[in-house]
Amino acid sequence: MAIPNNWQKSSFSGSGDGNNCIELATTPTAFHLRESDAPTTHLTTTPTAFAALLHGIRSAGQAEREC
Repeated sequence: MAIPNNWQKSSFSGSGDGNNCIELATTPTAFHLRESDAPTTHLTTTPTAFAALLHGIRSAGQAEREC
C-alpha cells in the first residue's frame, strides 16, 4: 500500500508547526490518520469505517449538547 504524501492538518489545530494535531491523508481506497509528533506511525482505514467513526463522534456531541 502506498503511503500518501498529501497530509492535511485540522483547522482546529491552529497555525504554525506545532506537534499537537491529527493529520489526515487519502488514497483512492483508504483514509490515513497520524499524529504530528509521530508521523511515521499511522492508522489506515476504509472510507466506510471512517464515516462510521465520524458519525459516532457527531452523534455523541449532539447528545451531549441536548443534556
